[in-house]
Amino acid sequence: MTTSASTTESAPSAEPVEPKAGPGALPLAGLLVVGFEQAVAAPLATRHLADFGARVIKVENPNGGDMARSYDGAWHDEIGAHFAWLNRGKESFAVNLRDERGAAALEELLAKADVVVQNLAPGAAARRGLAAEQLVERFPRIIAVDISGYGDGGPLSHKRAYDLLVQSESGSCAITGHEGHPAKAGIPLADIGGGMYTLTSVLAALHARTATGRGAAIQVSLFDAAVEWMGYALNFTMGSGLVQEPNGVSSPAVSPYGNYRTKDGQVLVLGTTNNGEWQRLAREILGSADLAEDKRFTENDDRVRRRAELDVHLAAWARSVTLADARDQLDKAGIGNARLNTVPDVVDHPHLAARDRWREVATPAGPIRAVLPPPVNKDWTFPMGDIPALGAHTTSILTELGRTPDDLAALHADGVI
Repeated sequence: MTTSASTTESAPSAEPVEPKAGPGALPLAGLLVVGFEQAVAAPLATRHLADFGARVIKVENPNGGDMARSYDGAWHDEIGAHFAWLNRGKESFAVNLRDERGAAALEELLAKADVVVQNLAPGAAARRGLAAEQLVERFPRIIAVDISGYGDGGPLSHKRAYDLLVQSESGSCAITGHEGHPAKAGIPLADIGGGMYTLTSVLAALHARTATGRGAAIQVSLFDAAVEWMGYALNFTMGSGLVQEPNGVSSPAVSPYGNYRTKDGQVLVLGTTNNGEWQRLAREILGSADLAEDKRFTENDDRVRRRAELDVHLAAWARSVTLADARDQLDKAGIGNARLNTVPDVVDHPHLAARDRWREVATPAGPIRAVLPPPVNKDWTFPMGDIPALGAHTTSILTELGRTPDDLAALHADGVI
């Protein structure tokens, strides 16, 4: 995309720039966010911005759109599970950017934007003039974020990066699973990490802009996010000289801490995090003063070294009680515990129902259920907006940008929209 003088902003004002917020408004009301996004990381960041009141316009290719639309067809041919999770409350603007009319319309939209987020393939954004540094040069008030797999300046910078690949490079897979059987985390933690660091960076830059009037060019990589989240493992290895091994549903840092099958075939998870909890577990749950007083188990690092021996005692106790009885006993003793739930269990989880955490969201295939965002504030009512069909808002956005019905007809006829 070429830059024209007519779309280049003048130097930013030093006056604070505030979102258009009023009584009862969400914190980001009045902000315009444009996303060149696909899959997870960028859509996650912009969906959270939409949840907090920003207007989010998702720019898509008219020929298929976001790749995640059709990943699995969980809800509909055009609404896969990832897409449903990450794209509510957005407007879909499907336009051919290779056509100069599509590119011109986009440039007009960018001139109005507060935030731009992109996670296109390496080099793709820069070729179109959409990299963060390029955008801030043209529009000095924009906060622009480039999300990449590995960041610039390293031997992996040119590589495509997907969540599994980044989890592998970051060492996460090596400490997940069981000995000899490394595993990917069940959720896309590298993608989620990249999206959340994008979100926090945008919020920080918006705060700074209220004082300076200036935007920011920000780079976030999935690899850096995953390595940051490896902080415990890195510090453990650098400090102790030992290599953390995978422990399944357990922890390398504390013991007892694990899962045990109960009399009724359920899986109980429990954990102790200090010596006081260990004493209560030994005396009140296992009924063993001998274990409680055994100097081999006095401190946590002693118990970690003898985890297998303690697990024998806990497994025997768990086999003698039902899950309900076990949890009741542990609660009374002040020992943390949980049930190992399946995904269907979580869908029907009584705690979510009791706290009214489910809402209905409209999609092109009909309404679906979605969980409210985690923050709770009595003054915030999250919009839980519709999940858009591909190009559902193209006409209205172009009309907003001054295109006439004749213009729109020509763009349709020429395959630009």
